[in-house]
Parts: sequence; C-alpha cells; structure tokens
Amino acid sequence: MAMTPDPDDNLARAAGLVERAARDGAKVICLPELFRSPYFCQREDVALFDLAEPVPGPSTEALGKIAKSRQVTVVASLFERRAAGLCHNSVVVLDVEGRIAGLYRKMHIPDDPGYYEKFYFTPGDLGFKAFDTPVGRIGTLICWDQWYPEAARLTALQGAEILFYPTAIGWHPHEKDVFGASQHDAWRTIQRAHAIANGVYVAAVNRIGLEKSAEDAAGIEFWGGTFLCDPFGVVVAQVGPASEDVLIAEVNRARIEDVRRNWPFLRDRRIDAYGRITERFTDEA
Repeated sequence: MAMTPDPDDNLARAAGLVERAARDGAKVICLPELFRSPYFCQREDVALFDLAEPVPGPSTEALGKIAKSRQVTVVASLFERRAAGLCHNSVVVLDVEGRIAGLYRKMHIPDDPGYYEKFYFTPGDLGFKAFDTPVGRIGTLICWDQWYPEAARLTALQGAEILFYPTAIGWHPHEKDVFGASQHDAWRTIQRAHAIANGVYVAAVNRIGLEKSAEDAAGIEFWGGTFLCDPFGVVVAQVGPASEDVLIAEVNRARIEDVRRNWPFLRDRRIDAYGRITERFTDEA
C-alpha cells in the first residue's frame, strides 16, 4: 500500500483494500505498518504526535465494521495514543464480530537515520503475543521486530501458526545502488529463517512508494515485496516492488505438522542450556 498525506484518505483506501481481500476469500487480512499516514518517523517533530489515536478509536471502529460484515479477522498497525505523552507502535487484532481480540505493542524500537522511532514510541510492555482466530492461531510482530529470532521464537512457542509482520522498510536512495540488493535479500532471508526455525508461516506486509519528510529531503523508497513463506521458508506468494496490491495466499496447517515431524527443531531444543540468553552480552572468554 502507498500512503498519502491525508490520514482519512489512507483509512478509506485501506478499508477498500480489506473489503477487496475479503471478497477474494481472505480470512485473515493484514495491513502495512502505520498505514494511516506517511512514515513520519523520518524526522523528530512533536506536532506529529497529533497523528496518534486511541485504541479503540476511529481506525478500529471503521475496520471493525468491515471485519464483522465480512466475517474476517483484521490485523491493523496503529500509532496508539495511550495517554498524553505516551504512545506506542501497536497492532490491533479485530475479530469476526468487529471486536478488539488482541493488542500487541512493538517491542524493538529502532533509532537509525530516517527511522527515529524512539522519539515517538514507548517500547511495548505486553510481551510477545499470539491470538486465536477461526482459522488458526496467529502471532503479530512489527517491522524491526522481524530481525530478532527471540521474538519469533517466543511468539511461536505460544502456538502461533502464522507470524504477521506489518512493515515499513525501504532504501535510503543514496544507498540503493551499492547496498540495495543485499539489504533486500537480508530482509527476506531473516524472515524465511524464522519460518524454518519455528516451523510456521511468515507473512511480511510492506508499504511502497518514495516518501519524503521535506521537499529537499532524500526520503525513503519503500520496497514493497510483500510475501508469504511456508514453514520451510518456501515463498509461496509475493508481489512486486512497486505495485499496490492485495496478496491472497493459502495457509495449509497440515504443512506445519509435516515440516515439524521431519525437522523437529522444537523437540531438540536444549531449554536447560539457554539461561544466558537474557544477558546483554557474555564478556567471559
């Protein structure tokens, strides 16, 4: 999805895409990260906190109506206003009755050139989450979370069969020629690795388009490439780098059983030996 400067327009267009996905047979529908606005974290500006909304709020109300009328589950990424001066980058799961069935707050908050999220978002305090839907149990993580194997593992250990990653990732235009191919390959590889290591499906849902924080800024070229991979990392469906589209793909839960029987990574985990995973770094030789 490409975003315009108008939050109401983005919500209306997102609602139309959700409707389209439902008509095409989707049962769980995921939108990109922070779909109601351009990616505002390219700069630090206190006025941009006005983009935040409460949960429940306008987005959950509009999308909840569609979820109920179409009997689908909607995964929506929002700039959550929890209290004055306290905001999160969050995902709301709306069930087939249009109700809020779950809330996840982004745990890993980046602070890089053009991605100044620590200025806007308080780190999540709900832990890693999985939620039941009529078609299976899903996990919701957000963008920067997708680089952390711990996040995927802890979500999968709660029974998630699909990990959804609403995403806003792209190239700094001046880096694209040199680093673009390797950056994009790393992004796909890490998520395919989560699928393989945990025996789950992974859906990465990205935005598209060149977005600038100012007319003279270089901006970020979001690379799209939304895809779904199966529990052995096979990409079963994807869209191109520059097309706004609805990607419909089928999840075969029997495939999870088959892969885990033959590649029993969860069985062979040495849970007695992982205590130091909670340390920042091991300084001992």
